[in-house]
Amino acid sequence: MHQPPPYEQPQYPLSPTFGHYKPRRALWDTLWDNRAVRVGGLFLLLALCGLIILALVREQTGTEGFLVGLGLAVLPVPLLIAAFRWMDRVEPKPWRNLVFAFAWGSCAATLVALLANGYATKWLMTTIDVSQRADASTWGATFVAPVVEESGKAAAVFLLYLFRRRDFNGIVDGVVIAGITATGFAFTENILYLGNAFASDQSFGYTGLRSTTAATFFIRVLMSPFAHPLFTSMTGLGFGIAASLPARRRVLRLLIPVLALLTAMLLHGVWNGSASLPGAGFLAVYALFMVPVFGVLTWLTIWSRQNELRTIRAHLPAYQAAGWLTPPEPLALSSMRARGIARDLARRTGGPTAARTVAEYISFATSLAFLRHRAYRGTPAPDFTAREQELLHHLWQRKDVAQPALAQATAAVPQPFATPMPFPTGVPVQGWGAPPAPTGAGWPPPQGQYR
Repeated sequence: MHQPPPYEQPQYPLSPTFGHYKPRRALWDTLWDNRAVRVGGLFLLLALCGLIILALVREQTGTEGFLVGLGLAVLPVPLLIAAFRWMDRVEPKPWRNLVFAFAWGSCAATLVALLANGYATKWLMTTIDVSQRADASTWGATFVAPVVEESGKAAAVFLLYLFRRRDFNGIVDGVVIAGITATGFAFTENILYLGNAFASDQSFGYTGLRSTTAATFFIRVLMSPFAHPLFTSMTGLGFGIAASLPARRRVLRLLIPVLALLTAMLLHGVWNGSASLPGAGFLAVYALFMVPVFGVLTWLTIWSRQNELRTIRAHLPAYQAAGWLTPPEPLALSSMRARGIARDLARRTGGPTAARTVAEYISFATSLAFLRHRAYRGTPAPDFTAREQELLHHLWQRKDVAQPALAQATAAVPQPFATPMPFPTGVPVQGWGAPPAPTGAGWPPPQGQYR
């Protein structure tokens, strides 16, 4: 078999500097272009929201109630985050995105919800008849809270979709970001509910399993820890679908996230409203409605994750044929089992540093496959060529450690019956030293199709 010639390490071209006149810019534009200023401003905003929500919750629950609520509310958080990280194993999102999502949900979204829900409840109490004021809280929880809370949580998903499109490729990305945001929101909300329940028990002298604290813990932490993540995941699902649509589908890319947000509000309203149903109405809604929806969403997310692996298997052979990857790599990189074996092999032979190098190589190769897939389906990134070259550069720096480990790990992966088409038509391989794109059906791509 003909082997492609070895290529020299790619080098970044240096941009010349010019001494020409630069137009004056407004101070705000100059500050906004500074990444440190943007990050610092966002951090200060979230920190301020956190301090305010901390003071408000502590005012309602008392110091002792706050500490008890905090200790109980934190219990499901590691399990939920671990579940969403497992969903995101194919192309893990940067921790900074996940930290932002959790902080937004636990601080900013919760603060907006607490203030808006309180104002709405007071407005209902002062505008409806005296005989119906007992229903004000139920109406607020069923019709007002879902709109306010889901909008606040959706803001985090929208911001990452807007400003971190490189990390937002499909359904899994949307569900993970939405789920982490909702986990943070539920964490702070549980502190409030559990803290108030504990304060109430202290006032009336209730203890043990019959206390309000125990009942609240059972309902919110043990029985329905996935409730808020389920609602907001609908919004994430909508943004994930929109991210996978071509740019020419502008109406759908705007409409689908809005419909997904409305679906999240509807589910949230049904869940809150079921709490006021008599008898076993709440359990019926839980068993016949919420659990099946959760199961369908879980299946869809797992299916999407498997589809991501198939995307890697389909698009990396183009780089293999161009000489950037070795023949075993597309198969190994599209298998979670082979990835794990490769990291273990590197750790046994080269220690933690080698294992980290292999993990980085896998991450960059995965990003390369998704970058190419976006261009192939008609939604190329504006910086496609520059990003492709950057990823190839990172792969080249780590190939001596990663490629042997991946080659050995391929033995653990079932071999396909047929070799996939190495060149998906329409997206030529860019990059330093790469041979010309192959000729034949579909080549070259139509002019102006991929810019």
